[in-house]
Amino acid sequence: MVKKIGKWLVVFLVMLLAIGGINLDHATAVDGVFQGSSSGMQGPITAEITVENNQITDITFPVNSETVSVARVAFERIPQQIIEYQSLSMDVVTGATLSSNAIIRAVTAAAEEAGLDVDAMKANEVVLTPSENQEISTDILVIGGGGAGFSAAITAAQEGKNVILIEKSSFLGGNTLMAGDAINAVDPEAQKIMILSEAQKDTLDSYLALTSDDENLKFEEFPEWQAVLEQLQADITKYYEDNEGTEAGVDMPGFDSVALHMWHTYTGGLRELNDGTWVAPDYELAKTLAEGAFGAVEWMDEVGLEPSYGENAEAGNGQKGLYTVLGAMWPRTHTFIAGEERIDILEDAALSAGVEVYKETRGTELITNDDGAVIGVKAVQADGSQITFNTIHGVIIASGGYSANPAMVKEYDEYWGDDLTDRTLSTNVGTNEGDGIVMAQAVGADVVDMGIAQLMPSSSPVKGTMTDGIWADAGAQIWINADGERFVNEYAERDVLAQASLEQENGIFYIIYAGVPDGSGELLKGSTLEDSLFGNTVENMLNTGHIWYGETLAELAEATQEAAAGQIPAFTEEQLRATIEQYNSYAAEQHDPDFGKEVISGAIDLDFIDNTEGYGIVISPRKASLHHTMGGIKINEKTEVLDTEGNVIPGLWAAGEVTGGVHAGNRLGGNAISDVFTFGTIAGENAANSDPIE
Repeated sequence: MVKKIGKWLVVFLVMLLAIGGINLDHATAVDGVFQGSSSGMQGPITAEITVENNQITDITFPVNSETVSVARVAFERIPQQIIEYQSLSMDVVTGATLSSNAIIRAVTAAAEEAGLDVDAMKANEVVLTPSENQEISTDILVIGGGGAGFSAAITAAQEGKNVILIEKSSFLGGNTLMAGDAINAVDPEAQKIMILSEAQKDTLDSYLALTSDDENLKFEEFPEWQAVLEQLQADITKYYEDNEGTEAGVDMPGFDSVALHMWHTYTGGLRELNDGTWVAPDYELAKTLAEGAFGAVEWMDEVGLEPSYGENAEAGNGQKGLYTVLGAMWPRTHTFIAGEERIDILEDAALSAGVEVYKETRGTELITNDDGAVIGVKAVQADGSQITFNTIHGVIIASGGYSANPAMVKEYDEYWGDDLTDRTLSTNVGTNEGDGIVMAQAVGADVVDMGIAQLMPSSSPVKGTMTDGIWADAGAQIWINADGERFVNEYAERDVLAQASLEQENGIFYIIYAGVPDGSGELLKGSTLEDSLFGNTVENMLNTGHIWYGETLAELAEATQEAAAGQIPAFTEEQLRATIEQYNSYAAEQHDPDFGKEVISGAIDLDFIDNTEGYGIVISPRKASLHHTMGGIKINEKTEVLDTEGNVIPGLWAAGEVTGGVHAGNRLGGNAISDVFTFGTIAGENAANSDPIE
């Protein structure tokens, strides 16, 4: 009787389990290879897991679109932890949050495909054990492993000091890793190999016509800038005298001067806030930037970053001369080594100089003595380990801005209003959250211009990054709205461009690209699938659905019937042709009656493109995203940090985007890298040559 009851009980339980949909796979051994996919920061990720007796024993990624330098640690650490702990619950890797989560999701999908107990794996949280607290002494401690931090650390080490650099991310580089290859610097030798265009001469003539009583110049509020205008006018006058008998657009050489760079920095950053007050760049900081940028270019050359300058200057496309990066206001933009390689070079230079580098080490608190001087930093590592760094000469903060913290940007905002939210996308690495500013404020540091952030108009409408689209020199860009019509002066400052773009439907506009100007004055001959920007080719952007491409204008118009980056404007060939031909006529006349574009190039040879195989036209959907915070720690021209009373805080320096005052209401395109390396080297030198703190 007992045996019969037992038999029927088993049958009943099996039926119950079947009816309830309960998975019996966990009770049986699972073996095999299974796949799962997810979307990462740059594209799809496919995880392939090997399962032996219900245990994941190996993980590979046959499909991986992520940026290697950013996601390397995530692809090493997370699979190792999944295998070691049989867990799907672990901390993301600092600086690679999106990639980390995508890895976990892809492995989870593969585990579900295998029939593993995913809920149990999620409940099995990985908890790391911190090591014992450490105390380390050094001459100088640098916070931040981007361009400003590295240039400060290398310079200080070359001055004979022991230097430690800490970086909270799992990778080095910060925004310098993500930035383009543009750096502004006055370079007379490079200008000699260029030709001043008619439109540029008109601009110089307009500067000569300015008078000090012009209310738009705001000299009543910022009188120190009047002397810059006077010097600029003297520079232009002498330039005309020295080049008498030459003709703009024919044989008149290029022109630039420190006063012109300062003037563009001033007028580009002179802005009215929402409450009616005006802000302008700090005169001494702007002067230091304009005077020191070329020295920073030479320093970059010394460490191996290979900037183009002097007679070897290149205009970003292999042609001789300088160019104008978006929002730079003048062709003084140099190029240098791009992407991950530049950070490898800086790291090698730092290690060769004796700098010790600690990654995944986040500064949490500045240590001061009884006199208020900074004598060290408290830090925490990824596993929770605590380190106290004691310093003899002090600390240099180079931790970047706060564009990756949109809530902080929105909290301080005094400029964008409703156009900015605490969910606005960003071009920045995820670690730029304002930590260094908060630490400095805690020891009495003053801040300036915190209410102003820059939006990069030419960003991805999907991710906020500057990738997944392609465009040329600012003088050659054609921006159109959903009706295929130009709507702005493409050579204007970035905030002007961003504001105009935000007025478009859903804040989205489109950039037409047909190659880059070759310096010969000929029409643009079209784009190939191999053309690239930020290391991403037209072919890859096309395959991932971020742009439209056609080998003829008709094909391009037809392509826009299909979604790219979620947009379907459906341009017609007639719309595009009318806009391009009109722009071509303005380029030929060197006059833009619609928007007053100061430098006009980039006329497109539609006949050549329509009739030549392998050459086409691209349209890139774009949308403004957070790019740079103008506000930050208040410093003087020596990069010494100032307190709220205007006094120097002993033992504390700052450089790069963590500081404020250099750019005020708007930063010129190409001035960020100038800022980073100019003030970074100044900070390193001054900290190294400071007296030891008693």
